[in-house]
Amino acid sequence: MRTSTQESAPPKLKTAASGALLAAGVDAGSWRTRCVILALEGNYLRYLGHGEAASSGWHRGRVADQKRVSDSIRDAVRAAEQAAGFAVESAVVGVGGPTIRGYDSHWAYRFARPRAVSGDEMAFAIERAAQVNLEHDRMILHICPQFFTVDGRPGVSDPTGMECTRLEANVHLVTTATQETQNVVAAMHQAALAVEETVYEPLAAAYAAVLPEERSRGVAVVDIGMQSTDLVIYDGDALVQAASLPVSGDHLTKDVAWGLCVAYEDAEELKCEYGCVPHTRSADTSTIVVPSRPQREGREVSRRELNRILDARSEELFAYVAQEIARVGMDRSLLEGVVLTGAVTLLDGMLDMAEHVLHCQARKGLPVGVKDLPGRLQSPEWTTAVGLAMYSARLKLRRQMRRRPPGILGLIMR
Repeated sequence: MRTSTQESAPPKLKTAASGALLAAGVDAGSWRTRCVILALEGNYLRYLGHGEAASSGWHRGRVADQKRVSDSIRDAVRAAEQAAGFAVESAVVGVGGPTIRGYDSHWAYRFARPRAVSGDEMAFAIERAAQVNLEHDRMILHICPQFFTVDGRPGVSDPTGMECTRLEANVHLVTTATQETQNVVAAMHQAALAVEETVYEPLAAAYAAVLPEERSRGVAVVDIGMQSTDLVIYDGDALVQAASLPVSGDHLTKDVAWGLCVAYEDAEELKCEYGCVPHTRSADTSTIVVPSRPQREGREVSRRELNRILDARSEELFAYVAQEIARVGMDRSLLEGVVLTGAVTLLDGMLDMAEHVLHCQARKGLPVGVKDLPGRLQSPEWTTAVGLAMYSARLKLRRQMRRRPPGILGLIMR
């Protein structure tokens, strides 16, 4: 006869069979930690499971308590594993926050005589362009090729086979604080997970929600989190800017708490339930009951007063986005507009506010390209986690292709 302990024990998880590829992404946010597990089946991705847990151990977008961050990761991964029925040993983890900075760099390669450019020479030029002097506490997170200049002619995306005497590589470097990245990686290790790669979160969100042709026409992806807001801008399929912005969802909540004299938790609830921008969308006569401190009765305030508070900070947020867009000369040139991801995007009217400030179209970034993805995950708050899992699948597919046997087919698939 089984005991109650045996009946409540979780089912034993399967490990991936030989030849099967599991891909996992971990979005270790400061508010919620999310994990998504996918299966790579041929050239297709299929959803297996997801999990989330309340986050703790963060302060202003930085790791403040590594163990608590690790516990949140472990809880989210375990929930995803139970849903998928498979155990994962490694994952791609997202990074972001105030330590992110983007830089443009270039390097010129002179040939002794005119000759056709080879793939190895392109790779060498990109590698040398990435050899820049950084502060001692910083590291390169991504090297993103932009374009090549061939004998003074810029804008060449692939110069393979072109004859020239001077080849110049132009790249955008996404850099971060070494200590912060090491803290996130160490938290993953404490959760018994190997780190396949650390990926800038809006890059992962763009990978899940933006098609290549949309990047080529110009698009910005803004990932609005509770304690950090991160941005990437694409033009001609090249990354031209990566930046962290000083306004996030946490600022909106604190403004409400201060302006209405309520507790932080009550301010967050009011923001999510009654918040709306621009404030003119709410009626003058609409009122809400604001919770008060213990031993005091709740009071009524105009809903428009709440939304005026949210208006000012959300407008400031998109003003910072506009500055970054103008910095790279893309103002009024984003033909695909801006794509918003992150839980704060769900605030009613955020798309309208973005369009009002940025003078371009705005849409929610929803993940595409995954079979059987449940409706719960077709939301901007899950886009980054899905994108990280898709990135993991791409890494595994590339490794699999490199293992192909030599021969004509093997050469074609490299």
